[in-house]
Amino acid sequence: MPQLEVINSGPLSLIQDLGRFGVSQHGLSQGGPVDLHAYCWANHLLNNPMTCSQIEITLGQASFKAHDDLLCSLTGSDTQAKIDGNPIAPWQSFKLKKDQILTLGYPQNGLRSYLTIKHGFHTHNIAGSAATVIRDNIGMVALKQGDTLNSPSISIADQTVSKDIQHIMPPQFRPHYTDTVTLRVIESYQEKHFSTADKHTFYHSPYTVSPYCDRMGCRLTGPAIAPKSQHLISEPIAYGAIQIPPNGQPIILLNDRQTLGGYAKIGCIAKLDLPKLAQAKPDTKVHFAKANRHDALQKWLQFVDFFNLPF
Repeated sequence: MPQLEVINSGPLSLIQDLGRFGVSQHGLSQGGPVDLHAYCWANHLLNNPMTCSQIEITLGQASFKAHDDLLCSLTGSDTQAKIDGNPIAPWQSFKLKKDQILTLGYPQNGLRSYLTIKHGFHTHNIAGSAATVIRDNIGMVALKQGDTLNSPSISIADQTVSKDIQHIMPPQFRPHYTDTVTLRVIESYQEKHFSTADKHTFYHSPYTVSPYCDRMGCRLTGPAIAPKSQHLISEPIAYGAIQIPPNGQPIILLNDRQTLGGYAKIGCIAKLDLPKLAQAKPDTKVHFAKANRHDALQKWLQFVDFFNLPF
């Protein structure tokens, strides 16, 4: 069974698949890739089903050794990856031969990289998913030195890499991670809790990504806004919800968010914009703009159709 060994896990390396859905009523978080765009391309470059699990690597500085010949793909941030010291570009498939070592440096842009192999990694599913959510203690938790990841039990012929053709992402689809991002907002019913002046401030002021961000949420700093009332009944929180706590600084809720919350929410970020946030380093400038709901929906449906996502 083909194996990949973790030599150095870096600051944070997690097994992720598409995530865990339909379990929030049990208090479990969704999990899954913070950058869905990079995740989907990693599987697409290998003709993997979109449910195949991957390693989400935050801040690079990780290395892996092949115990067999493997066909791999690497997407997301450019970590100046090398195979036995020879540079390899992201956003492509590549062969990692037996005993070769893949090394990732510190990201030159973005924050997160996605590494997978043909057919993905064999992992134990919990509630229908292999996604790691540290706060729920579900999944493999964080990978560590010495961990060995296997591919699923399939025929040797299916694992042969000699006949596989290298696939490279077309340049027009490759994202450019910059120090300024614009996020489209689909306003929620709670937008009525914010004054016209506060909404003008929200949409016309730059915010900055705080260093205090993780897979639960992205904290922003900038001009404070405040709902007319802080006394709201707790309710389920959607992916990408923009929550305004008492200090008036927006928090955008991500994959490992809590399932319930009582802070006012001015709206949600359009799903296709969330990968920009997933790759936004601290001090990145964030601007908000009202989304055209129809346009946002159509682009999301095109994305789902292209990658044949099971949503």
